[in-house]
Amino acid sequence: MSFLTLANAANPLEARRAFLGKSGLLLSGTAVALMAGRDALAAQAGKSAESDVRVLNSALGAELEAIAAYQVGAESGLLQKPVLDLAVTFQGHHKEHADVLSKTIVKLGGKPVAAKPRYTFPTDTLKNQADVLRFAASLEKGAVSAYLGAVPVFGNRDLAKAAASILGDEAMHWAILRNALGEAPVPAAFMA
Repeated sequence: MSFLTLANAANPLEARRAFLGKSGLLLSGTAVALMAGRDALAAQAGKSAESDVRVLNSALGAELEAIAAYQVGAESGLLQKPVLDLAVTFQGHHKEHADVLSKTIVKLGGKPVAAKPRYTFPTDTLKNQADVLRFAASLEKGAVSAYLGAVPVFGNRDLAKAAASILGDEAMHWAILRNALGEAPVPAAFMA
């Protein structure tokens, strides 16, 4: 399935799922190498997969934290209806990211990290809707930076593409949250 086909899909959510799902199907270079009897290639792919699993687990940990953070925001009672709906939508995106990351880690032979039993969020500083939006925007900006750093590190280029896709989603979240705060959605031409 090409990017053009995905871009022209009637349902953007289904297109996104198809792209990420397709990426997941292309991840097992190690298994292909082993089945072909190419032990050296399999060993090299295995080392790359170990490194990729570490990066994926870091991303998964951040996604699980984002899910918990959006839950705190949703339950705070500080968000008005349209903003609450947006927060729940973004939380759903993070759940989808976490699901894909977890499944990919398993496909690569790794063990996905679990959500922490408790996260430490600055709940004492969340006094109104703007505070919750600023908190969420700071998390999204951090996610953009993290994925930006992760993309070139992956040994598997399909993983890099999937991470770049998630990076784009995180950047949109950040821009929308900044806009909701009355700030410039895209404050600069480059991420700092």
